[in-house]
Amino acid sequence: MTLDTTHRNRQMTHFDGHDEIWLFGYGSLIWKADFPFLERRPAHIQGWARRFWQGSHDHRGTPEAPGRVVTLVREPGATCHGMAYRITPEVLGPLDVREKNGYLREVIRLHFDDDARPPSAEGLVYLATEDNAAFLGEAPLEAIAEQIAMAHGPSGPNRDYLVNLAQALGELGVDDPHVFALAARLPARQDTRDPHPRPSSETTRP
Repeated sequence: MTLDTTHRNRQMTHFDGHDEIWLFGYGSLIWKADFPFLERRPAHIQGWARRFWQGSHDHRGTPEAPGRVVTLVREPGATCHGMAYRITPEVLGPLDVREKNGYLREVIRLHFDDDARPPSAEGLVYLATEDNAAFLGEAPLEAIAEQIAMAHGPSGPNRDYLVNLAQALGELGVDDPHVFALAARLPARQDTRDPHPRPSSETTRP
């Protein structure tokens, strides 16, 4: 069901010989940068839109009950805001493992949103196209939100991914209608995983 892209990504030679690389993050990489970096700058890319159309079988879901995470889809005139990181090439090894469920490295032009120089740079982005094995595709927003609310994987609840992404975009001052519409449709939080729920008399507190 899943597609491990680790080997394919490590065959990419475009940035061989570079001492540093710009990486564009548009999903969990915005708010969960658990890797060393030299510099971090808000940035955007053009012609791409962020969508919860990629399945997550290894982080925010399981093979039997996949969650949904974001990928990029081509959309003329669209702008996708996120965070750019200046990293050394050895950082790509762990990132290839983190993004192995269908994501491939692609070369892309980044445009920085601050006043520092340079105003743009060539960099990398991990994106999952519709021909990868984990791609789920478009669905009604209510159905996507329900799937996200129910899914849970080794990295935690799928809903936390959505909530954290919406919060990170809000802190950047970014308006992403797709992400915010899904966050607004999340059902009220319920922990259905407690096998020993307490009687109602114990759960009500002042």
